[in-house]
Amino acid sequence: MGRTITNLKNSFKQGNIYIQLIYINVGVFILTSLFTILLTLFNRSGNDFLLYGEMPASLQNFLYQPWSLFTYMFMHAGIWHILFNMLWLFWFGQLFLSFFSAKHLRGLYILGGICGAFLYILSFNIFPYFSGVIDHSYMLGASASVLAIVIATAYREPDYQVRMLFLGAVRLKYIALFMILSDLLFITSENAGGHIAHLGGALAGWWFAASLSKGHDITSWINKIIDWFISIFTGSIFKVNRKPRMSVHYSKNQTDREYNAHKKEQTDEVDRILEKLKKSGYESLTTKEKKSLFDASKK
Repeated sequence: MGRTITNLKNSFKQGNIYIQLIYINVGVFILTSLFTILLTLFNRSGNDFLLYGEMPASLQNFLYQPWSLFTYMFMHAGIWHILFNMLWLFWFGQLFLSFFSAKHLRGLYILGGICGAFLYILSFNIFPYFSGVIDHSYMLGASASVLAIVIATAYREPDYQVRMLFLGAVRLKYIALFMILSDLLFITSENAGGHIAHLGGALAGWWFAASLSKGHDITSWINKIIDWFISIFTGSIFKVNRKPRMSVHYSKNQTDREYNAHKKEQTDEVDRILEKLKKSGYESLTTKEKKSLFDASKK
């Protein structure tokens, strides 16, 4: 048992940020499920316990549990709920890191969840359609966060093709469009809150990618807060794997010009690989090119 826990810890530490987020979501799901079962054995309602971590639609209820703005995006209602969300996070997490950094993914996951929650509360408090259920409506799940990652990736590389079961190669822009339209069509369904939150996450993904293309990172404030907590609580679950920071030592024969030329050569190589990726797809890259792109995405 101890060896299994050690292996899980090592796997978590060595994994990319999307792997770490999957570990966190699965861990929370297992713990909440076990605690709910325990409460049920004592004839206590497990659902009442889960409500303390879910996102309420009522502003008054939210004021009593403001932490739910963060906790809800790591909770799931059942095995199928978490399975599909984690599969999407796994697929698009890999693709996202081909164009953005690990810190961008970490920050956007949180930002997508926050935007999804805000649009959810705003919609339920504005539209009369929800007035009869607002006091008893709660939301949970990572869908808004995951959709933010999907939309950001599609915005960055709209014509990038991915292979889908029964459909073959499909461009990212069509996947994003389908997901947004399906959520719009079902905002008055039984899962209205979930679909509204998805749209909030989609807006966050578009906002992030559009802003970053202009040189502004809207996730930087989130990452600063997370890094601050990491500096306080060692071994934080949100820690992004980093390579050890190394000092740069110039050799006797290496000038500033040579060093800068080397750095420019590395940047040009990454740009060339990204252009090849855009035109021919990920499978066209050589093993060396994939490694270079992977290393660059972690910087």
